[in-house]
Amino acid sequence: MNFSKYLLLTGLLLTASVFAETSKDGPLEVTVYRSPTCGCCGKWVAHLQQNHIQVKDIVTDDIDHIKAQYGVPKNLASCHTALVNGYVVEGHVPAADIKKLIRIKPNVVGLAVPGMVTGSPGMEMGGKKDPYKVIAFDGEGKYKVFSSHED
Repeated sequence: MNFSKYLLLTGLLLTASVFAETSKDGPLEVTVYRSPTCGCCGKWVAHLQQNHIQVKDIVTDDIDHIKAQYGVPKNLASCHTALVNGYVVEGHVPAADIKKLIRIKPNVVGLAVPGMVTGSPGMEMGGKKDPYKVIAFDGEGKYKVFSSHED
Protein backbone atom coordinates (compact mmCIF):
# COMPACT_ATOMS: atom_id res chain seq x y z
CA MET A 1 0.00 0.00 0.00
CA ASN A 2 1.44 3.37 -0.94
CA PHE A 3 1.72 6.21 1.57
CA SER A 4 -1.19 8.31 0.23
CA LYS A 5 -3.57 5.33 0.44
CA TYR A 6 -2.32 4.68 3.98
CA LEU A 7 -3.05 8.30 4.96
CA LEU A 8 -6.50 8.13 3.40
CA LEU A 9 -7.32 4.87 5.20
CA THR A 10 -6.03 6.27 8.50
CA GLY A 11 -8.16 9.40 8.06
CA LEU A 12 -11.25 7.34 7.32
CA LEU A 13 -10.68 5.16 10.38
CA LEU A 14 -10.22 8.19 12.64
CA THR A 15 -13.38 9.79 11.23
CA ALA A 16 -15.32 6.56 11.78
CA SER A 17 -14.12 6.34 15.39
CA VAL A 18 -15.30 9.89 16.10
CA PHE A 19 -18.71 9.21 14.53
CA ALA A 20 -18.97 5.97 16.52
CA GLU A 21 -18.72 8.05 19.70
CA THR A 22 -21.64 10.29 18.84
CA SER A 23 -25.30 9.74 19.42
CA LYS A 24 -27.97 10.19 16.78
CA ASP A 25 -28.32 13.73 18.14
CA GLY A 26 -24.61 14.58 17.81
CA PRO A 27 -21.51 14.22 19.95
CA LEU A 28 -21.80 12.91 23.49
CA GLU A 29 -22.12 15.87 25.85
CA VAL A 30 -21.67 15.86 29.62
CA THR A 31 -22.52 18.66 32.06
CA VAL A 32 -20.09 18.60 34.99
CA TYR A 33 -20.72 20.34 38.31
CA ARG A 34 -17.57 20.78 40.37
CA SER A 35 -16.02 22.76 43.17
CA PRO A 36 -13.73 25.68 42.28
CA THR A 37 -11.05 24.35 44.64
CA CYS A 38 -10.73 20.76 43.38
CA GLY A 39 -7.87 20.14 40.95
CA CYS A 40 -8.68 16.49 40.25
CA CYS A 41 -12.08 17.48 38.85
CA GLY A 42 -10.37 19.49 36.13
CA LYS A 43 -8.18 16.50 35.33
CA TRP A 44 -11.29 14.30 35.02
CA VAL A 45 -12.85 16.85 32.66
CA ALA A 46 -9.66 16.71 30.56
CA HIS A 47 -9.92 12.88 30.54
CA LEU A 48 -13.45 13.13 29.11
CA GLN A 49 -12.36 15.63 26.47
CA GLN A 50 -9.41 13.44 25.47
CA ASN A 51 -11.96 10.65 24.93
CA HIS A 52 -14.08 12.73 22.52
CA ILE A 53 -16.75 13.75 25.04
CA GLN A 54 -17.86 17.37 24.98
CA VAL A 55 -18.01 18.95 28.42
CA LYS A 56 -20.05 21.82 29.80
CA ASP A 57 -18.03 22.67 32.91
CA ILE A 58 -19.99 24.38 35.70
CA VAL A 59 -18.06 25.54 38.74
CA THR A 60 -20.23 25.84 41.85
CA ASP A 61 -19.84 26.40 45.57
CA ASP A 62 -22.94 24.30 46.28
CA ILE A 63 -22.03 20.84 44.97
CA ASP A 64 -23.94 19.14 47.83
CA HIS A 65 -27.16 20.71 46.54
CA ILE A 66 -26.48 19.29 43.05
CA LYS A 67 -25.87 15.81 44.48
CA ALA A 68 -29.13 15.95 46.46
CA GLN A 69 -31.07 17.33 43.48
CA TYR A 70 -30.01 14.44 41.24
CA GLY A 71 -30.32 11.63 43.79
CA VAL A 72 -26.68 10.78 44.47
CA PRO A 73 -26.59 8.55 47.58
CA LYS A 74 -24.30 10.02 50.27
CA ASN A 75 -22.30 6.80 50.53
CA LEU A 76 -21.49 6.96 46.79
CA ALA A 77 -20.51 10.64 46.76
CA SER A 78 -17.29 12.00 45.36
CA CYS A 79 -15.98 15.43 44.43
CA HIS A 80 -17.99 16.16 41.26
CA THR A 81 -21.33 15.27 39.71
CA ALA A 82 -22.10 15.06 36.00
CA LEU A 83 -25.21 14.63 33.88
CA VAL A 84 -25.31 12.84 30.54
CA ASN A 85 -28.35 11.75 28.50
CA GLY A 86 -30.58 11.57 31.59
CA TYR A 87 -28.03 9.73 33.76
CA VAL A 88 -26.00 10.92 36.74
CA VAL A 89 -22.25 10.25 36.81
CA GLU A 90 -20.65 10.71 40.22
CA GLY A 91 -16.90 10.92 40.71
CA HIS A 92 -14.02 9.58 38.67
CA VAL A 93 -15.93 7.27 36.31
CA PRO A 94 -13.84 6.38 33.23
CA ALA A 95 -15.03 7.73 29.87
CA ALA A 96 -15.33 4.17 28.53
CA ASP A 97 -17.86 3.33 31.25
CA ILE A 98 -19.88 6.47 30.47
CA LYS A 99 -19.98 5.49 26.80
CA LYS A 100 -21.03 1.96 27.75
CA LEU A 101 -23.80 3.38 29.99
CA ILE A 102 -25.16 5.44 27.10
CA ARG A 103 -24.87 2.51 24.68
CA ILE A 104 -26.64 -0.13 26.80
CA LYS A 105 -29.12 2.22 28.57
CA PRO A 106 -29.67 0.28 31.81
CA ASN A 107 -32.56 1.15 34.09
CA VAL A 108 -30.48 3.02 36.68
CA VAL A 109 -30.15 6.58 37.93
CA GLY A 110 -26.45 6.57 37.23
CA LEU A 111 -22.90 5.45 37.92
CA ALA A 112 -20.51 6.30 40.72
CA VAL A 113 -16.92 5.82 41.79
CA PRO A 114 -17.20 6.67 45.49
CA GLY A 115 -14.42 8.72 47.05
CA MET A 116 -11.25 9.64 45.24
CA VAL A 117 -9.52 6.43 44.16
CA THR A 118 -5.83 6.67 43.28
CA GLY A 119 -5.32 5.76 39.64
CA SER A 120 -8.87 6.48 38.50
CA PRO A 121 -9.22 9.12 35.74
CA GLY A 122 -8.19 12.47 37.20
CA MET A 123 -6.56 10.84 40.23
CA GLU A 124 -3.42 9.57 38.53
CA MET A 125 -0.37 9.40 40.80
CA GLY A 126 2.46 8.14 38.62
CA GLY A 127 2.21 4.37 38.23
CA LYS A 128 0.25 3.83 41.47
CA LYS A 129 -3.24 2.44 40.90
CA ASP A 130 -5.68 1.13 43.45
CA PRO A 131 -8.36 -1.30 42.28
CA TYR A 132 -11.88 0.12 42.18
CA LYS A 133 -15.38 -0.59 41.00
CA VAL A 134 -17.87 1.57 39.15
CA ILE A 135 -21.23 1.22 40.89
CA ALA A 136 -24.61 1.51 39.16
CA PHE A 137 -27.34 2.87 41.44
CA ASP A 138 -31.09 3.22 41.12
CA GLY A 139 -33.63 5.42 42.87
CA GLU A 140 -34.64 2.71 45.35
CA GLY A 141 -31.27 2.34 47.07
CA LYS A 142 -30.13 -0.68 45.08
CA TYR A 143 -26.54 -0.92 43.84
CA LYS A 144 -24.66 -3.26 41.57
CA VAL A 145 -21.17 -3.40 40.10
CA PHE A 146 -21.18 -1.93 36.60
CA SER A 147 -17.48 -2.51 35.94
CA SER A 148 -14.27 -3.40 37.79
CA HIS A 149 -10.90 -1.77 37.32
CA GLU A 150 -8.41 -4.06 38.98
CA ASP A 151 -5.20 -3.29 37.08
